[in-house]
Amino acid sequence: MKFVIIGYDSPQGEAKRKIHRAAHLANLEPLDRQGRIVLAGPLTDKTGSLLVLEFETQEEAENFAHHDPYTVYGVFERVEIHPFLQVFPKSPS
Repeated sequence: MKFVIIGYDSPQGEAKRKIHRAAHLANLEPLDRQGRIVLAGPLTDKTGSLLVLEFETQEEAENFAHHDPYTVYGVFERVEIHPFLQVFPKSPS
C-alpha cells in the first residue's frame, strides 16, 4: 500500500537539513533498493518534504516517518502520514 508522508520543516529546518541529509538519505536507501519509493524530495518552497512510499501497514509507515533522522533531529516539526491510492500514471498490472 502506498503512503504519502509530508514532513513540515521546523523554523531551524533548513540549517538542520544540511547536517542530517546524509543520514536521512541512508535511511531511504534500503527502500530505494527494494523499489518501495514512488517519489521523494524537498518542496521547492522550502517548507518541508513529500514522500510517496510503499509499506504493508499504516503502522509501518508511521514507524518509518517517526524514526527518520529528519524527524528525530528536528528538521521536521510535524509529519503527516496518509494512505494513498495512485490513479495516474497507471501502475503496471
